[in-house]
Order: sequence, then structure tokens, then C-alpha cells
Amino acid sequence: MILRWLPLRSLIVPVVALTLAAPAVLRAAPYESKASSAILVDVDSGTILYSKAEDAAFQPAAMAKMMTMAVVFEAIESGKIKLSDSFPVSEHAWRTGGAPSGSATMFAALKSSIPVSDLLRGAIVQAGNDACIILAEGIAGSEGGFVDMMNRKAHELGLKGSHFTNVSGLPDPEQKVTAADLHTLADHLIRTYPELYKIYAEPDFTWNKIYQRNRNPLLTAGIGADGLSTGFTKESGFGLTASAVRDGHRMILVVSGLTTDKDRADEARKLFEWGNTAFERLRFFDRGEAVAQARVYGGSTGSVGLATEEPLDILLLRGNRERIRARVTYDGPILAPVAAGREVGTVRIWVGDTQVLEKPVFTMADVGKGSMNQRALDAVRQLLIGWLPQWN
Repeated sequence: MILRWLPLRSLIVPVVALTLAAPAVLRAAPYESKASSAILVDVDSGTILYSKAEDAAFQPAAMAKMMTMAVVFEAIESGKIKLSDSFPVSEHAWRTGGAPSGSATMFAALKSSIPVSDLLRGAIVQAGNDACIILAEGIAGSEGGFVDMMNRKAHELGLKGSHFTNVSGLPDPEQKVTAADLHTLADHLIRTYPELYKIYAEPDFTWNKIYQRNRNPLLTAGIGADGLSTGFTKESGFGLTASAVRDGHRMILVVSGLTTDKDRADEARKLFEWGNTAFERLRFFDRGEAVAQARVYGGSTGSVGLATEEPLDILLLRGNRERIRARVTYDGPILAPVAAGREVGTVRIWVGDTQVLEKPVFTMADVGKGSMNQRALDAVRQLLIGWLPQWN
């Protein structure tokens, strides 16, 4: 039975409501992270596997460089700059982020000129503050102008708890992020720039005859890690945003507030391993399978199927007996004509009282305008019963 609300907007269809039988395994023990803020997300399904104070703000330290790279990658992909372009090393970049600063640096020489391809590795592999400033000045003319671009991009990506004041992550109480926002940012870099993202997995880089290893401690941990960034400030402790792939499935993790670099590496590795062993993958719908039917007003047919772009999976804690519910919400009825592939709503899934997944749904077929008689009949139906619930 489907409850269909016809009046005007936000039609909700409960498509799944069930209680799973207990699998033949013991219930997995819940995880308790040492981090003050943390989030672990299965990328394929969008399922949040673990979260703790994920919306609490903290200073990102070098993890702010991910936002810098989001703007730089976009400039490369759009053709605004090329990997072969070279940018000069200003005194501001050299003094603020270079050898005199005593901070993480690629040791760029003052008044030299460095190709963008090398600056990317200086910024990502070596976490060089000078590399970030050089890129910012080369693209925007000044670090301040580039920071404005970072904050505009953050707004565009929906980073609700983040604000950036510099490109390197050097300590500033006004510069804030959240674990949830860093997850969103990491997901954006991975999905949107897969080729440039590969730089995050490079194990080392040598510049100015100085060899430096990648600062990500998980790259050599044997857990499939291939990015992204570490960070440390006295105020926020040791943090890490990381991604790892196992058995073809990717997870993104963010932790912050650890007391030592060893605690950071150990906690991240344990949380990844827990995510890989404590959950089972449950498929709700295959690719191209209708999640729900949306009412079409004035069309050649009265409804159109809705589906997600990818198979609809969730990861469920082993032994979980909580009720699972899914709902599709869309603005309806949809006015004809309707083009296939049009985003019209959202599917959400809850385990118990917790929402674990949210994905857009798209129309599965073209629906042309109906005949004059069909449109007149829809108009009468809407007038007579459009404000009343209809049961099928």
C-alpha cells in the first residue's frame, strides 16, 4: 500500500519499512573513538558508519590545504592555469611559508619560478606552506584574494561550519572547519578530480635537492589508504582526513583532537578496520530499478519511475535488528513534459530513528504532454481530490 499526498508539494512515499531477521553472526560491538571529533562514511552508499561531534568547529591546521587544492584543481580543470605554467616565489611566500618560517615547507627558493605540477606536489606530498601561497598568488594575485575564492567555493559545496582565513592552515582562531565539512570536501576532491587526486597517494617528493616523504601515516599501513591530509595545532590537537579503498569500496574518515601523532595514526587505522569488519552491505535497489513512482500532471502517462544514479546500498551494523525505513520525497505532481534524468527529489533511509543515507532521485523516462482530454481530466481530478490523501 502506498500513501500518496496529492496537493502541491513535498509528496512523501514510504517505499520500504521492514525489520531484518538477525544474521548468523554476533552483534558487532559499537565503537568509541578517542578523537574529540570524528566521522567515517562509506562513499559508495553514503552511509555514515560512525560520527562524534561531527559538526563541532575546530582549527584545521594543514587540512585547510584541501580547500586550497579544491580551488587550484578547479582552475586547472577549467583551463585557467596549466600544469606547465610557472609561478614566481614572492618574498611573502618565502618568508611566511618557506625556509625562514620554520613551518612545513617545500623549500622554494626566493625569486625563483616553479611549475604548477611541482607546486602541487610541494603542497600535497610535502604539505609545503610556501607552495600553497605561491599557487594562491599565481592564480588570484594575492593570498587574500585566493582566500575569498576558497570561502566562495566552501559555500558552493555546502560547507556550513567552515571559514578560511589563509591557504596553508597556519594557526588562526578565525579559521574553522568541522569533521562533516572535511568529509564533504574530501569526497568532492575524489569524485570531481580523480586524476589530480592521485597525487595524494605519491609516497615522496624531492625539491631543491631536499627529499621529503608524504606526511600521511596511513599510506604504508596496508589498509588501502590513498589520501588525504594531516593537521596539528595546539588548540585542536592532531587531526587527519583520510580515504581508503578495500574490496572495491571506498571510505572517508576524519578525526581531530588526538593527543599525539601516534594516537592519530592508530585511531584512524582502527576506525577504518572497524568499519570494514563491523558492517554488512545491504542493497535496496539496483542501478536503474524504480525506487518509487511520481505522479505526472497533464502527461501522456499518469506517472514516471524514479531511480538513483547508482545502486542504492547501505552498510548495516552486523546483528542490527532495528527497523529500516526508506522514503522518497519530491515536489509534485510533476508537470508534463518531463525529460528523463531530471532530478526531482530525494530518497532517505533510516535505521531505527537515525537517518543513515540521503541521495537524489531522477526521472527514468520521458513523459510528453497528454491529449487535451487527458489534461482536462487531470485538472478535474486535481480540483476535486488534490487536497485529499489518496490511497492505492
